[in-house]
Amino acid sequence: MRRLISVCGAFALVLAFAAVAAAQGTGRINGQVIDKEGKPWEGVTVDIKNPDTGTSNTTKTDKNGKFTQLGLRSGIYTITIISEKDNLSYPQKFQVQDGQENEFKIDFKKLLEETAVAHPEDVKKKEEAENKFKMMKTHFDAGVTAMNDANETGKQIKTAAADQKSALQQKRVTSCETAANEFKQAEQGVGEKDVKNHAMIWGNLGGAYECANKYDDAATAFQNAVNLAPQGNYYVGLSTNLVKAAAAQNDPNVTKSKVAEASADCDKATALDPASGGSCWKNVGIVMSNKNPAEAIAPLQKAAEATPKDTQVWYLLGNALTNGAEFKQEGDKQVAILKPGTLEAYQKCIDTEPNGPYAKQCKESLDGLKELTGGQATTIGGKKKKS
Repeated sequence: MRRLISVCGAFALVLAFAAVAAAQGTGRINGQVIDKEGKPWEGVTVDIKNPDTGTSNTTKTDKNGKFTQLGLRSGIYTITIISEKDNLSYPQKFQVQDGQENEFKIDFKKLLEETAVAHPEDVKKKEEAENKFKMMKTHFDAGVTAMNDANETGKQIKTAAADQKSALQQKRVTSCETAANEFKQAEQGVGEKDVKNHAMIWGNLGGAYECANKYDDAATAFQNAVNLAPQGNYYVGLSTNLVKAAAAQNDPNVTKSKVAEASADCDKATALDPASGGSCWKNVGIVMSNKNPAEAIAPLQKAAEATPKDTQVWYLLGNALTNGAEFKQEGDKQVAILKPGTLEAYQKCIDTEPNGPYAKQCKESLDGLKELTGGQATTIGGKKKKS
């Protein structure tokens, strides 16, 4: 009985191998891919799809543009040439015969020539699109180069002697204007369906306009970027330039309106990316600190909430709150009545980065305010705290 089981088991195993061999097939493809320059195309992906099972075999071409695939049954296969670098996925039907060596060759140079003869208008449109893209990229790269020059000049301004700053500032503005002109020309070369690049160029154009102190133009450019592809960094640029443009007009009503508009954009930035939201509120707060410190408090408080480890935000918030302090006469001295959160802002600045660039200033401000308040209790975060 044991011998019979063993023989039957071996027989079943032989049948199983036979079934696998029959399913696999003995057909072979010897293939070659030629690129559009007429040269062997090395490293291109070749996907060979089975017509019956839908399964695929994937390989790559060698230095001679050749590939081999074994174990194929008879059928009409779909052979797809794929090159992500060239944005290519080209399928072609191919008859395979079991037990034979099937020669496959695809010549993209020849295909392009045949297409040019059969459809000259399509070739012309493609060439125009390619040329337009090349020009767009040329202008975009030139814009990036000009912005890099502007940024480098900005670094030089910080350390330059007083009598050199004016010339360097003018040089920086000139670089910014050059960048803006290049980005404008790049924007005109973007394809209608290329939304991502279109938005990206509008964003860069907004940055160039801001660099050139053209805040209204910058806000418009960032708004166009937002309309195409809402992103946190575009909202940051939009809100920043809205308040900068308003501050330049020196009209309190306009400023108030634009701050409200910018605040709405910062809310949108925060919803998309909390870090961008923090930068958005911070930028609005910085602009308003220079224009009207009282208007800076609310955006800086939101910036501190979004990015609590940003010591500059705490420092700016402390300064804005300090500007809102009131004084009362007590005997022969004046005592400061601080806005809630003033001391806390400076303390946060120190605690967050004790050896940071703002720690010394925050400590000096904190010590000075404690002296001015005469030890008076100050409301912080809804609780009473002695300074």
